[in-house]
Amino acid sequence: MKISHLVAFALGAVLTLSVHSLAQPPAHVYELRSYYAMPGKLEDIKKRFRNETIRIFNNHNMKSVGYWEPQDNKDQVLIYMLEHPSKAEADKNWAAFASDPEWVKVSKESEANGKLIDHITRVFMNPSDFSPMK
Repeated sequence: MKISHLVAFALGAVLTLSVHSLAQPPAHVYELRSYYAMPGKLEDIKKRFRNETIRIFNNHNMKSVGYWEPQDNKDQVLIYMLEHPSKAEADKNWAAFASDPEWVKVSKESEANGKLIDHITRVFMNPSDFSPMK
């Protein structure tokens, strides 16, 4: 076999793998959520996450990436990011989480003295090709 045939084969294989990897969807998606607390309820939200919510997330394949609060936090917001295998899996996992009897109980008990969350924002994100988080 000629060296030119080997080189042509190798270049073809590299090109095929490159095109194949470009056509593949990301291995996972990130979901950025912001929970805006009712007046005086941010600490209750944080307590619920710390003691219950994250553990229940883990039961539903909802991987926590991180939790943050703005430094000035005038809006009384808790911001967090989850990692999911896909948007479809996220939707499926959220539905399972919402109907989980343990979560239903925790949610009801934690809101015995009033609603904790005023509103939620939600954004699904794919990593950019140059992102360190892929």
